[in-house]
Amino acid sequence: MTGQDTATVDFLYEVGLLKRYKRTGWTIAGVSAPESIADHSHRTAIAAAVIASMEGADPQRAAFLALFHDTQETRLTDVPYVAKRYLKAAPNEEVTADQTAGLPEGLAEVIGDAVGEYEARESRESVCAKDADRLECLLQAVEYRAQGTDTQAWIDSSLAGLRTAAGRRLAEAALGRAPLAWMHRARDSKPEL
Repeated sequence: MTGQDTATVDFLYEVGLLKRYKRTGWTIAGVSAPESIADHSHRTAIAAAVIASMEGADPQRAAFLALFHDTQETRLTDVPYVAKRYLKAAPNEEVTADQTAGLPEGLAEVIGDAVGEYEARESRESVCAKDADRLECLLQAVEYRAQGTDTQAWIDSSLAGLRTAAGRRLAEAALGRAPLAWMHRARDSKPEL
């Protein structure tokens, strides 16, 4: 085992914290058992692939960018939007560089490049990934609203930030659809065996 192997395993343990850290905005909204950062990142990565496909961008790259978009929260936690006004956190690229120090050079570069591209929002894939982040927040807000929590502020801010036509269309569709409509449709359309 090399020092780089140890550093890589440590990085994997560190990103495992995202499964335990909860999204603080939902706690503020009154959700008793909010999603984890990892929960959010998983659906964000899938949504990024979907949006990128609809926008003619590279779905695999968009999903990859989305996968790493919140990994810095192992060290910063999920700072609620209102707190960001008072706190000056290090840029995500700087946190990622610290997280990946000691990893094999190629691996650290791949992760750092993904975070840098996501943060710059210059590529089509990064715009799709950011829209996926916003769409995922909107979807979660609609789900929590269906459970009785007032999440209109999250819905409004997510809608306002969408830049892609596909992201806006999917958001509008989500607002007009019950979160479990897919299940009823699947149940009712299943052929008898």
